[in-house]
Amino acid sequence: MEEILKVENLKIYYKNISGLARAVDGVYLNVYPNEILGIAGESGSGKTTMISGLVRLVRPPAYIPEGSIFLNYKKNGVLLKVDLLKVSENEIRDYRWKVISYIPQGSMNSLNPVLKIKDQMVDVILEHSYKSREEAESMVPSLLRSVNLESNVADLYPHELSGGMKQRVIIAMALALNPKVVIADEPTTALDVVSQLSVLSTLYQVCRKANASLILVTHDMAVHAQLTDRVAIMYAGKIVEVGRTIELFKKPFHPYTKALLLSIPTIEGKPRRLEGISGLAPSPTNWPMGCRFHPRCPYFKEICKEREPEMTEYEPGHYVSCFLYGGE
Repeated sequence: MEEILKVENLKIYYKNISGLARAVDGVYLNVYPNEILGIAGESGSGKTTMISGLVRLVRPPAYIPEGSIFLNYKKNGVLLKVDLLKVSENEIRDYRWKVISYIPQGSMNSLNPVLKIKDQMVDVILEHSYKSREEAESMVPSLLRSVNLESNVADLYPHELSGGMKQRVIIAMALALNPKVVIADEPTTALDVVSQLSVLSTLYQVCRKANASLILVTHDMAVHAQLTDRVAIMYAGKIVEVGRTIELFKKPFHPYTKALLLSIPTIEGKPRRLEGISGLAPSPTNWPMGCRFHPRCPYFKEICKEREPEMTEYEPGHYVSCFLYGGE
């Protein structure tokens, strides 16, 4: 199956007074049609920077020195392939929302407090399509119903909605123009547990119904276990393991993935002691030589600090970057 989104050697750096922060430093990633791909990793691993780069929302002092982001999609029955890093700023606006949309972290706070929900939804539709105002306004009730909100929400202001309702409005906006790929960065941040479940269920259902691929970024491994088809584990600016969710949880390969799963409490099976990951996450201004996890790895070998392991398909569909599993 051909990828709908293919990321090759993506690098996103920040210039600051302490030097060059290589937040994303050579990411390779594939997203397939109609799949839900999870991105996991501890804070500071580069997840948010990476996905903001996928929609070209990187702003100074950040910049993209290298890489490709290929988007493959059909338009009027014709298969198109475009590198989002090669198009102009005006052209990229034609792809946002219509082909690839983005739900940023803390997105419910991005609603304008002095505009009604209807006006904000109409603005998004008009900005990214050629629809008339009348057409855009007629779309609002059905979009709200698609995320389990009553149509009268359109006439309310953001402060009149709960956190969960505001987040569902943002989801409706993201799906308004039937994009092929939806990117959600920590979509349940600052929500209570009940609202988290409601928002995630809504996001899952609307993406499945729209046949849209979803890239879901969250540090909550339980969410990945429940919702995603595949998971990519990110550490120190790189993807270190990718595989089908059920296989990655049952049989993780990379030492970092194993440590990440052991640090999460379980409500099933025999109780076990939680294990933290030793050491500190490295700084993007000074990544370790060789494998970037080697200073914290219990399986460290001399080769690990001499050079970086290659990403290897150790089992069908399960890729890992580690000398324990090839990586030569």
